[in-house]
Amino acid sequence: MDRSTLTGLILIFAIFAGSFYFMKPSEQEIKQEQALQDSLKRVKEGVTEPLDTTKITTTLSSTTPDSAALAQPFGASKFGQEQIVTIENELIRVNISSKGGRVKSVELKNETNFDGSPLLLFEGDNNKFGLLFNASGLNVNTNDMFFQLQGGNFSVAGADSQSIKARLNYNETQYIEYTYTLAGNSYNVGLAIDAIGIQNSIDLKQKNILLNWETTLLQKEKNVKSEREKSTIFYKTSEGDVDHLSEAKDDSEKIEEKLEWIAFKQHFFSSILSNKEGFTNPELFVNYTTSDSIVKVYKTTADLAFNSQSDNRYAMNFFFGPNKYKTLKAEDQGYDKIINMGWGPIGWINKFITVPIFDFLDGFHMSYGIVILILTILLKAVLFPLTYKSYKSMAKMRVLKPQLDQIKEKVGDDNPMLLQQEQMKLYKQAGVNPIGGCLPLLLQMPFTLAFFFFFPNLFELRGESFLWVKDLSTYDSWISFPPTFFGIDHISLMCVLMTITTLLTTWYNNSTSGATGQMKYIGYFMPLIFFFVLNSFPAGLNYYYLLGAVFTFLTQVIIRQFIDDDKILASLEANKKNPKVAKKSSFQQRMEDMMKQQQQAKKK
Repeated sequence: MDRSTLTGLILIFAIFAGSFYFMKPSEQEIKQEQALQDSLKRVKEGVTEPLDTTKITTTLSSTTPDSAALAQPFGASKFGQEQIVTIENELIRVNISSKGGRVKSVELKNETNFDGSPLLLFEGDNNKFGLLFNASGLNVNTNDMFFQLQGGNFSVAGADSQSIKARLNYNETQYIEYTYTLAGNSYNVGLAIDAIGIQNSIDLKQKNILLNWETTLLQKEKNVKSEREKSTIFYKTSEGDVDHLSEAKDDSEKIEEKLEWIAFKQHFFSSILSNKEGFTNPELFVNYTTSDSIVKVYKTTADLAFNSQSDNRYAMNFFFGPNKYKTLKAEDQGYDKIINMGWGPIGWINKFITVPIFDFLDGFHMSYGIVILILTILLKAVLFPLTYKSYKSMAKMRVLKPQLDQIKEKVGDDNPMLLQQEQMKLYKQAGVNPIGGCLPLLLQMPFTLAFFFFFPNLFELRGESFLWVKDLSTYDSWISFPPTFFGIDHISLMCVLMTITTLLTTWYNNSTSGATGQMKYIGYFMPLIFFFVLNSFPAGLNYYYLLGAVFTFLTQVIIRQFIDDDKILASLEANKKNPKVAKKSSFQQRMEDMMKQQQQAKKK
């Protein structure tokens, strides 16, 4: 082993050790994860009754009214009984509470949590929604007051729609009324807010009333860590731009522009509130937490323009549904932009190539494992010309290796500049581009990265099984154990198979290309490093990478049968005898110019 190889190995081990060190969770993260596991254990050991959202329930206010309280603005509405009315269609079941006149819970009928329980976007006091303003010198928060519900439970389907009203009375002629409208086969709940006559009780200088919306999101996916990393508040400005708060930490932002909608996005589900007139001076808050199976806590406040000379009406709409690209796109409000398809060209590949092909294959109602298989075959077929060109270029380098070794033996290691110059001279004479094998691989890289964003955000894989994998949208726990020093608590079989196949492909590639030195060993260490990175990623993504490695190996074996090294060598020798045939690439020209400049600088 020469000095260069030894140095390369030391650097590789340093990178490998460094990756473990920097990927190591902090002491706080270990404590938070342990608290989360303890909480989940307590939940599993306990016995809880499932929430029945179809019944009307009542809860007495614990406060006894007095004459002073009743004399305050909306004083009588501070006391009462909570009533729950359920409205539903084919897709969602929504509970409306008389307390605050707000949406108390939303259940998506066709979805379940990772443990099989009904999927509720939020429930109970985890959702707060109300108007804040000053009336007769006192602060009013409608979320804490009791509305009168007008109407009972109803269910709609198809083209039918129905409404229910919740009224907060000041007196007979002054009130705030919420009107909720639900149509069949829709994730949308219309909300019209009418403020009738209260302008007479509000300070004339008050030109806005404040809207307050808060939600605590509970765990719905098996991998709660990944769920947190893909959950945050998104928003769309009146200019049409869609942006979001941080997904990795606590964040807050005050937006100067008017917003068309605000989305409380969880990994695979969202609650989106839109306003035809827009939200003014919105402030958004995200609280990152790991306690008691809570994903995150969201809060937003915004001004609603208030006309102190007449009645006011605010036309809003709630969207309670899945982050399914096709579903969000159909809303035609830009909701689909909350799904991370990747940046730049990677996003274009997913939106204009991957999604249409996936939707086409999905139309045949096959297993998603088969859909991913066909998708991989199609991609490999399209990229085959680039793969063949890359392999042929590597074959040229392989047959030139004996001549390159002779040059190295002749020149030695003491003069690297002269060694490069002689090697470039050989490449020029033979008509070989030394990076010809890399360029086709680089052109394939955007497609590989595109799937890295596509599969972890693909709603269709949620809850879908294939072979031994129970849910393609999260990791498969082949072996589970208590969290280790590096935070690993499981081994993914799909990731193991992907790693083994990649190592096999690397071995075959090294044996056929004649790779030596540190580059040979880097090819073995990189799959091992990626194993620790991808072990907790969705099984669907690792399954795609496994298929990609298998097809790459098979492609190389097949192409190798059609590549004749003797013919390639004869062709290169002919190029050396006929310089006109050999074309100088721009890379070779730049390398020659650079070496000449270095030689001149050295002489000076």
